[in-house]
Amino acid sequence: MAYNEHIATRIREQLKLFPEEFIEKKMFGGLSFLYKGKMIVGIVKNDLAVRIIENKMNNELTKEYVRSMDFTKRPMREFVYVSEDGFKTETQLLHYIELGLEHAKSKL
Repeated sequence: MAYNEHIATRIREQLKLFPEEFIEKKMFGGLSFLYKGKMIVGIVKNDLAVRIIENKMNNELTKEYVRSMDFTKRPMREFVYVSEDGFKTETQLLHYIELGLEHAKSKL
């Protein structure tokens, strides 16, 4: 697979904290987690791909391990990559899952 299975396991464990139901889907050459058909987070190799509402993008992009998602060789709107050092702790990972869930709910 083109994604880090250990990261997938960590995400699955964090998602158990939420009452919502999530599904997994292969996307972007990796694995994504969706809420009601909307992507919240995904894994591409060792990076976390996160959907973030527009008004929080600038703040997140100032963080050391966060960069615009450039899967198509151009920055994608409301998507970021977070390198592994940016979500070493479960609290950090949970932060990105919550941002992704917020984004998904805003699109329903």
